[in-house]
Amino acid sequence: MGHYIRILSPSEKVPSLAEIRTALSREAPLGQLQVPAGPEAMWTQVSLVHATGEVVAEIERNTASDGDLVIEEIEEFLEEIEDCEPASAAAWLAEYLPQVKTIYAFQLLNGTEEEQGWQILGAAKDAIFQQVGGIIQADDEGFTEETGHQILWQFSNSVQGPWWMAVLRDGEWIRFQMELGNRKHRAAFLKGEVPDGVRMQE
Repeated sequence: MGHYIRILSPSEKVPSLAEIRTALSREAPLGQLQVPAGPEAMWTQVSLVHATGEVVAEIERNTASDGDLVIEEIEEFLEEIEDCEPASAAAWLAEYLPQVKTIYAFQLLNGTEEEQGWQILGAAKDAIFQQVGGIIQADDEGFTEETGHQILWQFSNSVQGPWWMAVLRDGEWIRFQMELGNRKHRAAFLKGEVPDGVRMQE
């Protein structure tokens, strides 16, 4: 099984493939969208590919009204986050996740690491996210809130690099950029606090 990134949306709106193509042509011109035969207005699976044909990612759209898959995945996520930190984010997610009606699962394949692969993936993901809203879940990373800032820690202990995060304070998200490998930053975040010395979102 490959690495997955998912958009978890409370909307059942079907994102326009035309808008995804527009985003690709503007932001990642080496990328293309391949759609199986059938009406595009109700697509359930598409492929992101390089001009060479190498697949960057497979995208599946699953809705709660079409079967039990969404319900089962949400139940798995709810179990998974029970002991995660910050506890305030886990509690927020426990209330949010049952509202999810559609899951967009991006399976990352070999083409992701090729030229413009991540750019192609990002353009398509952002185009869908802007149309349907929701939160994002990434394997081995965690969950975001509704503007795409990380709120739950599921990274490995060896992770490093700057990352945009958010913690909940009095019902509002406080957003900032921290260094994932900084032990003091990490400890504060896990307690649901803004670390000292971080870059705040303006």
